Amino acid sequence: MTRPAGHRPRLLVLRALGLGDLLTAVPALRALRRSHPGYELVLAAPGRLAEAAAATGAVDRVLPASAPARAVPTRIDWTGPPPEVAVDLHGNGPPSHRLLTALRPGHTLAYAHPGTPQIPGPLWRDDEHEWSRWCRLLLWYGIPADPGDQRITAPRGRDSPAPDAVVLHPGADAVARRWPAERFAAVGRALTATGHRVVVTAGADEAPLAHRVARAAGLPPSAVLGGHADVPFAELVALVARARAVLVGDTGLAHLATALGTPSVVLFGPVAPRLWGPPRCELHQALWYGSDADPRPGDAHGTVPDERLLDISVADVLAAVGRLPRPAAPRPYPATPSGAAG
Repeated sequence: MTRPAGHRPRLLVLRALGLGDLLTAVPALRALRRSHPGYELVLAAPGRLAEAAAATGAVDRVLPASAPARAVPTRIDWTGPPPEVAVDLHGNGPPSHRLLTALRPGHTLAYAHPGTPQIPGPLWRDDEHEWSRWCRLLLWYGIPADPGDQRITAPRGRDSPAPDAVVLHPGADAVARRWPAERFAAVGRALTATGHRVVVTAGADEAPLAHRVARAAGLPPSAVLGGHADVPFAELVALVARARAVLVGDTGLAHLATALGTPSVVLFGPVAPRLWGPPRCELHQALWYGSDADPRPGDAHGTVPDERLLDISVADVLAAVGRLPRPAAPRPYPATPSGAAG
């Protein structure tokens, strides 16, 4: 493959999903950065994740790519010579494999699938945490990867809009993973009564839900951050990095709390925390009333709240918040992680 003089080799990663998906891929992205130090690492992902991708310390630039309903994009607007390496961190199957191989990369790293027998790789497993899944893929290709390398770099000099607050995030991209708004409100009322500052965050188009929670919790409208649009990423990171705790369902903000080392209580229903949950440590409380023998008992994209999620009571959540460690002093922003670019 002939390259123009002075060409910098490029490595393309496909992960055209949401914020939580990006953050669970951080260990794999860091491993690729370390193993390809002279390469430009290009991430095919939604353009709105560009700031989050930069915060990983591993991605040089985002190539906008997305598809509705967590599907595979129909195209990648790649220009110039083919990438030297293409890595499928999007899923497992011919649609994403063929999207990458159509670019004629020098090497394609992906899980094995009968529909694309030309790509060697390890066998896919359904019962694996996302951090471990993508690290195992890279290890099969001889690239060392540590599933525990999850932290991201917070921007410097950005003040939190609500320092030491408990952050309630009632939204999720599927109803199946949304704990009832009235229960979030009850938690907010109880925490406010015991002296905690409480704020409610909302993604784009979640303003009605967030204000409903705030009103029922007795909070002013100013306690709602976001809603008509996403909270700007730098502001969201500053908020979460300096929060007392985050209370959230199985969605992107839970992974942001993990990435920043902020105490969290995460509520699970259709999918077990052993597949998508935070690390098992004192900083994080994962509440779930399912069985580890069946880690996917419900539909993660269902249109009604999962029955296991509804089994979690307000008392359960308040007890979990009470078990979280309280910092002796305000936490500093996380240092630049080892292996980060730049």
